[in-house]
Amino acid sequence: MPDFSTLRIAADPAHPRIARLLLNRPERLNAISMAMPREIRAAVDWAVANPDIHVIVVEGVGKGFCGGYDLAESAEAMIDHPCQQEKTPWDPMVDYAFMKQNTEDFMSLWRCPKPTIAKVHGHAVAGGSDIALCCDLLVMADDARIGYMPTRVWGCPSTAMWTFRLGPLRAKQLMFTGDTLSGREAADWGLANQAVPLAQLEAETLALAERIAGVPSSHLAMHKMVVNQVMLNMGLEQTQMMANVFDGITRHNPEGLWFRRYAQQQGFKAAVEWRDSGRPIPEGDEARELIRQMENKAS
Repeated sequence: MPDFSTLRIAADPAHPRIARLLLNRPERLNAISMAMPREIRAAVDWAVANPDIHVIVVEGVGKGFCGGYDLAESAEAMIDHPCQQEKTPWDPMVDYAFMKQNTEDFMSLWRCPKPTIAKVHGHAVAGGSDIALCCDLLVMADDARIGYMPTRVWGCPSTAMWTFRLGPLRAKQLMFTGDTLSGREAADWGLANQAVPLAQLEAETLALAERIAGVPSSHLAMHKMVVNQVMLNMGLEQTQMMANVFDGITRHNPEGLWFRRYAQQQGFKAAVEWRDSGRPIPEGDEARELIRQMENKAS
């Protein structure tokens, strides 16, 4: 059985055709570390190579599915990272290469020939929503939350799945506001296949996985390829390329740099509270002046 630092995967002992992939950083709300995207891909590869596995269920250990990228420490520190470069000028291709690799790793859930089901409780937000939406199907607890709040500042969903899962009208609303949806709202909007009370989430997800697992693996692979090809014909890969470029820009333009400097001065929690409150985000020359003031204060 594979041994990973951020997750676990194994066949369900009672249902050997179903693999359970558990994001396993509960002390950090299963936040995405440097290792997690690669380990997700390796776990998917393991399941694909196992001929007995027909379905992969992805879930989170602890209080929620995934709280997004583990950014609190890096956002508050003056460290250089491919996605949060302190050096000037910013190198967009270094940023792009890093985020594109993560996107490709998450998309292993979408590309693999075996159906994948995201079982979401708690929060699947920011980068965590990327993981959930790369799965073929989505089952949520009624009170779970899914969304991409960093669209307000400092982020663009790199997998670009929102439009392909919701259509342009709904996707624009979420991207323009950074709002999250409850599980019940996600089901009403057609984003989630089902939303059920938390106490029923395991049973309902397992029932769906068992129903799928009875289909021959070759048939599942063909049906998944047919549907995926429609999304590819619609330009999914090209859209993801643009999204990964724009994600880097949002972190290094004046608004993104203001957010980071504010997080460094006031703490990441305070920066997130401003972002999500609806208060106007400083932009352009205003952001540049505030950055100058914060940098002078720090020096």
